[in-house]
Amino acid sequence: MARCEVCDKGIQTGHRISITRSQVSRRANRVWRSNIKKVQIVEKNGAVRPAKVCTRCLRSNKVTRSV
Repeated sequence: MARCEVCDKGIQTGHRISITRSQVSRRANRVWRSNIKKVQIVEKNGAVRPAKVCTRCLRSNKVTRSV
């Protein structure tokens, strides 16, 4: 599946818990998918290339997006 090339963020797994009368009655598997976009980025040498980057890395300016 998709994985961020900057911070290596990917899919996280866990359980969906059903609580009845303050007790855990059932557990079902669940998947959290990270918000990863395919964008054009500018490297340090000035080259432009496509990369899969999560939105947190885009927002925190860890990569420079080409316009």
